[in-house]
Amino acid sequence: MDSAKRRVILITDGDKYARKSLEIVAKEIGGRCLSISNGNPSVLDGPVIVKQIKKTAHDPVLVMFDDSGFIGEGSGERALKYVAEHEDIEVLGVIAVAANPRHEEWTRVDVCIDRDGEITANGVDKYGIQEMEMGKIYGDTVYCLDELKVPIIVGIGDIGKMAGKDHFEKGSPITRKAVELILERSGYDGNRNKGQNTNF
Repeated sequence: MDSAKRRVILITDGDKYARKSLEIVAKEIGGRCLSISNGNPSVLDGPVIVKQIKKTAHDPVLVMFDDSGFIGEGSGERALKYVAEHEDIEVLGVIAVAANPRHEEWTRVDVCIDRDGEITANGVDKYGIQEMEMGKIYGDTVYCLDELKVPIIVGIGDIGKMAGKDHFEKGSPITRKAVELILERSGYDGNRNKGQNTNF
C-alpha cells in the first residue's frame, strides 16, 4: 500500500440513518466517517470530498454517496467515481447498499451480508433478505461500480434499518461486519479496535 494515499471505504447510501450508523461504526473500528458527505441526494462534488478526506485525522475514512433514486449516473455516482479514481485515494472496498426490489440499476458484488449477519454469495434486498440471484444487487447509486477497479464490493441491505436489525442503537452490526470484512480482505489493520466482537 502507498502510505501517501488516504485509504477509504465508499458507501452507496447517504441518508440520516446511514450517517448515524457509519459514525458509530467508524468510531468503533478506529476510523473516521466523513459526515459532511451525507445527503439524499449527495450535494458535495468529487473534488470537495477528496479535499475533506485529506483533512480527516486518520484512516480508514468512510465516505457516503447517494443518488436518491435518480436513474442513470446521478450526482452521487459522479462524485463516487471521481473519488475512486483519484490518485491520492486508495479504495479499500465498497459497500453497495440495496434499494427497492428490481430497481433498474444493479451491480455485481463479490459477497453479501444478510440481515442476520450471514455472509452469502446471493444478493440481498433493501431489507437484508437473501434473494435467489447470485452475485448482484439492485440499488440506486450502483450504476458505475462495475466500471471501477476496487478490491471488493460487499452488498448489504438498507444501512441502519433492515427491520431494525441494523439500528444504530444496536451498533449497526450488519454495517460494521461489512466494514470489518473489507478491512480484513484489504489487509488493513491501522487503528482498528480489535477488542470488540459483533454479536448478532
